[in-house]
Amino acid sequence: MRISKASLVTPGENQAYGIVAVGLSLFVFAYSSLFGQVSILAYYGLWLPLVLVDYRAVLGNYTRYLWIFAFAIFAFLSMFWSAAPSQSLRTGIQYLSHVVCALIAMRTIDITTLARGVLVGIGAVLLYSFAFGVYHADPLDGTVSFVGAFASKNQLGFYASLGVYFAVATIAILGERRLWISVGAAVGLLSAYALVLSQSATSVLTTVAIVGCCLGLSVLRWLTPKSRKSLFVGGAIVLAVGAAAFISAGGYGLVLGAFGKDATLTGRTYLWQQGIEAAAANPWFGVGYQAYWVQGFSEAERLWEEFYIGTRSGFHFHNTFIESVVETGVIGLLLLCMVLVVSIAGHLGRFLSTDRHPEAALLLGVTLLLAMRAFVEIDIMTPYHVGSFLLYVAAGKLTIRQPREMAGLAPWPVVPRLPVASLISGTGQ
Repeated sequence: MRISKASLVTPGENQAYGIVAVGLSLFVFAYSSLFGQVSILAYYGLWLPLVLVDYRAVLGNYTRYLWIFAFAIFAFLSMFWSAAPSQSLRTGIQYLSHVVCALIAMRTIDITTLARGVLVGIGAVLLYSFAFGVYHADPLDGTVSFVGAFASKNQLGFYASLGVYFAVATIAILGERRLWISVGAAVGLLSAYALVLSQSATSVLTTVAIVGCCLGLSVLRWLTPKSRKSLFVGGAIVLAVGAAAFISAGGYGLVLGAFGKDATLTGRTYLWQQGIEAAAANPWFGVGYQAYWVQGFSEAERLWEEFYIGTRSGFHFHNTFIESVVETGVIGLLLLCMVLVVSIAGHLGRFLSTDRHPEAALLLGVTLLLAMRAFVEIDIMTPYHVGSFLLYVAAGKLTIRQPREMAGLAPWPVVPRLPVASLISGTGQ
């Protein structure tokens, strides 16, 4: 039995493979710590062999991806000045290869396949967590929350946030019908339930914000690009003024109180302070990628003890910008921010300038969610993480030229032109 190349590597024609590959990838990202190296090898096995099928279509021109690889390459090179060279070498290779897999996925699947695969993957992740998950007590604030099969309620909350967003986006932006409406609704409800059980304030707040953004984008898509730009600018100004007024009126404290949080965000402000002090010691290049939280290093051991991290692993500064400047310095911070900012700006530009562009609208929502979470998590900084995978897929999509569209004009019917001789003779065939 021969399998055609199109069924594996041609976007739009490989939905069956693409949905399975994306779904399994998300399951690996969620539970690789449980299933070990075999699951990581399975992830590589889903994407890297596609290069052998049609390397030109799968890889494309990598000189156009240099800005995308910039942070990953710098993180890898940090092994030369790292406080833990072997750690930086190993994790740098992992991050680089992870970016390659994301770019392969970007070139071989379209936005509909990606969204369906994410829904399937998140559904499997949450069902597994409900089947084998547990509750954990937080020693800092005394709350008990459902963490599923994860080690942290925030990670469960992130998958639940993605589930809610993609469930809404597949209907409101992609306009799915029949089967996938049912799948989206089921995963959305399951995700909302997991979000409530996780009691993750970060995930709840970002989910509400990104769902509102998604609905707004779905409405703006029906306007002409000119009207869309005007309304977007006006809405952004109103939103910024309203947010400033809300914060100045003490609304920030009310939101924290509603989630049982204090002004320190359960110790995060202290953790941020410690990270800023650590960054000051190596401001330009950092201590090395993933070379701070290493067992045996005094500062890491001290913070693990202060925050009751008995496993002495899986901890971070709960802020992407602080974490990146500690590990890779100001240079690494700028390179990582470049990928995130260009991805947001690029998809925003496409969304505002083209006529009903579902890919730009959906990926704009994804990048905005990652940007919001960057202030309290490090989703885009680690290998084998759904956050970094989606970021590099979104960034890579910007390198693919989109067909030019007549902005603001409805498509005109195409009328075939007949030869003059045929018209004179009275025959139109």
